[in-house]
Parts: sequence; structure tokens; C-alpha cells
Amino acid sequence: MKAPRPVGPRTLAERAAAARGMRGALARGDVPRVLLLVPDPHARFAAVELSGRFVAEEVLSGGYGVCTYVFAWDVEREALPAGPDSPLARYLDGYGDLRMRPDLATMTALPDGLCGIVCDVEWPDGEPVRAAPRRALTEQLMALESLGYVPSAGLEHEVVFSDADGPLSGHGVDYAVGGTERMRPLLRDLRGALERSGLGVESARAECHPGQYEIVLRHRDALAACDDALLQQLIVRSVAAEHGVTASYLAAPEPGQGCSCHVHLSLSSVAGETPSGTELSPVMASFLAGVLRDAAALAPVWAPTWNSYVRLRTAPFSPRELRWGVDDRTAAVRVAGRDASQRLEFRFAGADAQPHLVLAALLAAGRAGIEEGLPLPPAGEVVGALPGAPWEALSGLDRVAKLLGDEVAAQQEALLRAELEAGCSAVTGWQRRRGALRA
Repeated sequence: MKAPRPVGPRTLAERAAAARGMRGALARGDVPRVLLLVPDPHARFAAVELSGRFVAEEVLSGGYGVCTYVFAWDVEREALPAGPDSPLARYLDGYGDLRMRPDLATMTALPDGLCGIVCDVEWPDGEPVRAAPRRALTEQLMALESLGYVPSAGLEHEVVFSDADGPLSGHGVDYAVGGTERMRPLLRDLRGALERSGLGVESARAECHPGQYEIVLRHRDALAACDDALLQQLIVRSVAAEHGVTASYLAAPEPGQGCSCHVHLSLSSVAGETPSGTELSPVMASFLAGVLRDAAALAPVWAPTWNSYVRLRTAPFSPRELRWGVDDRTAAVRVAGRDASQRLEFRFAGADAQPHLVLAALLAAGRAGIEEGLPLPPAGEVVGALPGAPWEALSGLDRVAKLLGDEVAAQQEALLRAELEAGCSAVTGWQRRRGALRA
């Protein structure tokens, strides 16, 4: 369980083989307590704690229940509005059980002596739950493998550490050593917890806004990249709480500041082909063209909250303009690396985005580009823009349904409308300040 995650691409069959190899630890009783984890639409886990013996004896063969509404609830865990004809209606009719199926390839040592295992979910008759973010990604991986390609991904999430006195650095500390002194006790314990987890950290550094830090895991298969990003966040929040610190993944901590989910993505051929030099292969060029074409329509995935659009509108390294460039961090997509390390860095998503859905959306749009042989526009050419407000993002939901399915599209629409309703019903400090100016 402590062994680091395998690096690089893995097919779904290779993942399944790795999972079978992890059964022994549970069967021997090496794992006393297990936390079954299901990624929900809000980039967090729904969880149930069980004994390891019970998991080994019954759950691996029979699954375990989780309420249907975890895929149709808002951020406050209230059921989303859904009429009888909505694809979400079945998730809210009777609030029955889905069945969790543990993916033992995800076994991770968590704080408090727990072992975390991420689960797939299915309906009682075995039908996949298509509103589940993990299932949405799996379906895109199956479709891409059918074309002969397997992705690997690295996700970069920025987090802001704060205590009662505010951010743990009073100013930006990009790449700094000095100025991070208040973070050091937390970082020391966090380093140890992540080492014990086996998640495989590549780098850690201070970032450019007050209290901001970034811990990056090594690149791996797409499912592992997303599961492990959420597992890392779980560990980060747990260790931070022990220090009386809040770890925030808010997309815009303040106007002009951004916390992102940058996705580094490459495609490997099942036949073993590798890129050469810095020029994009025809397949990667069409993949990128497909993503650029559909990026605006997929905004509900990249930017799911009201706050997401503050990041897109005001943070200079979170560009709304849709263009690509070679090693250009001001572009929405950066081509980075060369030869076998060549990859596309997609800079659309905020740290509040659901990573499985982000990867699923990228793969769906890119696959469409490959299948249609889309030509790539020249580097630097602006081909559109991401929406600047959440209500503008509602216009692309037909395309979301085409790429990710009716259930995911209905879910994203309901979530975005719930976010708009909550925002329009709130009284904020900004409103009070502007009201005072009218006095």
C-alpha cells in the first residue's frame, strides 16, 4: 500500500490487473479500517468507514450501499431540483441505494490509520451510474482505447493555507524559500503524511499569491491522476486541520488571484509510438483542435461555481482567450516538453473543478477532434473565449450532453442553476459596501 503509484499511462486492463494484486493485504487482515470513497460532483468524496475484514469478506464480492442522491445534491448536500422527466429524477425518487465497488488499485494510506479506497458505483442491477464523475471518465478512456490511444495525466492544484490571522504568507512567495516560515511546521507534517500515502509527489513549492502552495504528483494514468488528486486534497486538509489551518481550493481567493487545476496531458499509442521533437503529431494536433472548439461549451465543467468566473475574469494567468502556444503560460493551452515528455497543458479549470469531469471533458472533445480530423489553428490565433459569467455558460449544455451524456449534462445544468440561485439570493460584503456608497 505504501509503494508509489506507477508512473505513465496504463490501460484499463492493466489497472484491473494491478487491483487484483492488492487483494492479499485485505485478506491477510493487514488493513484494520477502510474508508470507501466515491468522488461526487463537487470535487470531494462521499465516504463510509468499514472494517477491513468486513470489506474483504463481503464488500469485495457484494459491494456496499451509498445513497443515490450523492450525484444529484448541491454543495450543501441538499437535493437538486429535478422534474419527473429529468435524467436526474431516478437519483431522487425514493433515495435508494447504489452499490459501491472498490477499486483496489487506489488503496492509499490516510491519516488516523485509515486505508482509503476509491470506488466505482452501479445501480442494483449492475448498470453503471453515468452521472458519477468517475464513470464519465472511464467511458471516455474506453472510447479512446478503442482508437488505439491511452492518456497519461498530471494535475496541478494550488491551495491557500490560512489561519485566524489570514494567509500563512503575507505576500506572494513564488518559488521562494524565505517568507514561508509560518508554513514550515505544517509542510513538515504534510511531507510525512504524503510520503506514507505512497501517492508519489514530484514537486512542492510556494506559489505566487499570499498563503498559496502547490504540491504536484507525478504523471500517471488518467483515473489515477484524478483519484489521487482528490486523495491528496483529503490528506492536505486533514493535516492542515491538525495545525488549526484551513486549506482552501477556492478558484479565486481574491480578485486578481487564481487557484487552478492545470492538466498536463499526453497520448500514448497502444502500438508504442512516441512523439519526436517539439512539433505536435497529427493526432495531437487534431486532439487539441477538438478541445479548442468545444472549450467554451464545456465551461460548466471547468468553472462550476460563481467564484470560478472571478478567476477567469481577473486572474492574468487564467486566460479566457482560447489560443495555444509553445511554452507560453499566457495561453489557454501550453505545449510543453519535447520528445517523450511532450504534453499539452490545459489551463482552463479552476481548483474547484471536479477533476474526473475535467479529464473526461478534455478526452471527449479531443477524441471528437481526432475522429473528425480537425485542423489545428496557428499558434497564437484567438479562436474564441470562455464565458465570463456563470449564466453565459448555460448556453453550451447541448454540446455537453453530446460529449458526456444526458445525465452529466443535466447534472451540470442543475448544479450551475443552483449556484446562480444561491448567488442571487445572498447578501454579501460587496453589496453592503456598494450600498453604503449610495448613502
